[in-house]
Amino acid sequence: MQFELHSSERFFFFSLSSGSCGNSYYLGNCHYGILIDAGIGPRVIKKRLAQYEIDLSSIMAILVTHDHFDHIKSVGYLGEKLHIPVYATREVHRAIMNRPLVRNNLNGVARYIEKGTPFQIEDFQITAFDVPHDSIDNSGYFIRFGDHRFTLATDVGAITDEVAYYICKANHLVIESNYDEEMLCSGRYPYPLKQRISSGAGHLSNRQAAEFLADNYSSGLRNIWLCHLSGDNNNPELAYQTVESRLAEKGIKVGRDVALHVLKRNMLSYKIEF
Repeated sequence: MQFELHSSERFFFFSLSSGSCGNSYYLGNCHYGILIDAGIGPRVIKKRLAQYEIDLSSIMAILVTHDHFDHIKSVGYLGEKLHIPVYATREVHRAIMNRPLVRNNLNGVARYIEKGTPFQIEDFQITAFDVPHDSIDNSGYFIRFGDHRFTLATDVGAITDEVAYYICKANHLVIESNYDEEMLCSGRYPYPLKQRISSGAGHLSNRQAAEFLADNYSSGLRNIWLCHLSGDNNNPELAYQTVESRLAEKGIKVGRDVALHVLKRNMLSYKIEF
């Protein structure tokens, strides 16, 4: 069931941090919100939320994409100490509990979800979907609220038909643009790590993200955020230019047809309202 929002209700999105340094994203309004991942320290989360006058007490849930530490660092603390419900698949919850660095018990706040089955948090109707990555049961999230359709897909080894389906439904899209292929190839990483990153179970490159967006653009897409940029094999300007130029080749002009944003590493992003 989709809730009807009052026409004056404004929602907004921002990143608290994005990248292997830690990932956490906020979606909400002036009354409540949710976090997608909590891979930075709880004090940093509290401080960065406060910069937009958001208190942790207004966080209704944490949605977890997968069990890598840069996505789950604070879920134990926020769940056990602050009683914020933590939503993830059963496999991801099991993996979180087996992580030695997650010291807190999620009994009582763990919420088990199934991919493809919608669930409701306040006005958000949320559907988790499968995303290939070398982790335990990685999920993306598709969220409907009012007339808005929001998709977040990070740590994407490859854009499968299922990933493509949820990307193409979005008005507001957060998509990984992890590395520049030339920088990765010529960089200092050992060969096995380079292979892991560029495999179908690793990360999405600037080129892959750009080509998919250009080939599948629709007029309903309003915002694109590029997320989870590598600190060694990418930079914000290069990621932006790669996507912008590929869109332009298809006659899609950034600023006229769609807004393009880059989420920087370990930094609070600016807030976009819609």
